[in-house]
Amino acid sequence: MSSPKSSPIASSNASSKAPPTWYSRLWPLVRRLDPETVHRLTFAALSTGLFARAPARMDDPILETTVWGRAFPNPVGLAAGLDKDARAFDTFLGLGFGFVEVGTVTPRPQPGNPRPRLFRLLEDRAIINRMGFNNAGMDAMAVRLRSRKVPGLVGVNLGKNKETEDAAADYEKAILRLAAFADYLVMNVSSPNTPGLRALQGRESLVTLVRRAREALDRAFPAGAGRPPLLLKIAPDLTDEDLRDIAAVALGEDGTGVPGSGGSATPLLDGLICTNTTIERPASLKSPQASQGGGLSGEPLKERSLEVLRTMYRLTRGRVPLVGVGGISSGEDAYRRIRAGASLIQVYSALIYEGPPLIERIKTDLGRCLRADGFTRLEDAVGADVPLDVLESPAPRGAPAVADGSSAPAVADGSTAPAAPAAPEATVTPSTTDVPAAPKAPVTTGDTPAATPDRAPASGETEPGAGETRTGAAKTAAANAGKTGKAGGAAANTGAAKAKKGSARKTTPGSGSKKPRS
Repeated sequence: MSSPKSSPIASSNASSKAPPTWYSRLWPLVRRLDPETVHRLTFAALSTGLFARAPARMDDPILETTVWGRAFPNPVGLAAGLDKDARAFDTFLGLGFGFVEVGTVTPRPQPGNPRPRLFRLLEDRAIINRMGFNNAGMDAMAVRLRSRKVPGLVGVNLGKNKETEDAAADYEKAILRLAAFADYLVMNVSSPNTPGLRALQGRESLVTLVRRAREALDRAFPAGAGRPPLLLKIAPDLTDEDLRDIAAVALGEDGTGVPGSGGSATPLLDGLICTNTTIERPASLKSPQASQGGGLSGEPLKERSLEVLRTMYRLTRGRVPLVGVGGISSGEDAYRRIRAGASLIQVYSALIYEGPPLIERIKTDLGRCLRADGFTRLEDAVGADVPLDVLESPAPRGAPAVADGSSAPAVADGSTAPAAPAAPEATVTPSTTDVPAAPKAPVTTGDTPAATPDRAPASGETEPGAGETRTGAAKTAAANAGKTGKAGGAAANTGAAKAKKGSARKTTPGSGSKKPRS
């Protein structure tokens, strides 16, 4: 068992980033071009199949995982916002992604916000976008998804049209049109580019929205068979109180859920994506583009997204599968998200800067991290750094978030799970080689997750808001959630919507790393 100082990431980065790739050689030229122009050129190139991965390349078996009853070859996915109209998802799957999320798509086509609306922050390895859900509409996407040629998992990110008054009606329409072609569905209520959209993250609005969405799924799949899981993408700028409300809705607690057998509530949501882009502007930003309005994604979002993920895993008690996204650019980053509670992770901005070679590098280093800590399955590492013996409960507004620990946490089937023993933190150490000073290369620069004025952007699609931003000195509701991010303690593992009973992990005192479950 390796010690924290001997994490494989530190020694692997140098070799995994060299020699220079075709992408890094093209970057000096690409960075001079308008991001949306690069986006169009990239999609034209992708359509040729030139960048497809060699079919003989197989994923490391340790990366295989099952979530929502679906087998993922690896947990690394492409976040929404890049392939907005499902034009190249087959190619992205061929590049080595374990799954691809297309969209955000709206019922009717819409042009989005005026250009310029997409900006690279080269000095910060970040992107600001205020795209505004530009897309060709759900009918055009349905035609492309129906003609899928490559096997693989494809999620569909749904939004509402800008002028729609009844937001839930738009989500219902999109679900009825696209659910049959999706391996999972995501309701994007966290983009800052659509007026009033983020207000849907409020408890009452969210309960209404999710119930109507589930009713639409019931109509589309009356027998239940083949029904895709329903996820929600949330903003990184939410308050602790907002996060508690969302967790309560996700779990169906406090009367928000649907009564199930035995009187227990059935969760309204099958998963959460943490997080979308932020409207915050950290004081550390160096790029002259930092003052642009819209949603900020990339390296500056990393720690805040990680904090929200940890908090939500604790609030949902590991019962709702989580997808981590925001600032992930290395295998170490991916591993930290998994130990913080993510069953799957997604990338976007780092792909713009490093290109397709990033995908294999993340997977290779993630596998090394898992083995270094003694894990034989990715599922066993999920939530390893989040103690669930002392629970944060999604209590009603104004109630304390942390339970007294006097009783064991309830699991999905209504029984109780044994408290897990404390566990050490992950044996990874930050590596400066993971964050090169200058971007390596271009990739299509679609839109990145965005943020909104009144609430805060979530993490479903990389679309920036209508130009609103908040500086680091501005009041941000997101600051509250930072206090819940301490690692330590083992968690009950969840590979699906239910928590597994008796899944406490064992640790070896003084080993500095965590052993897999026996």
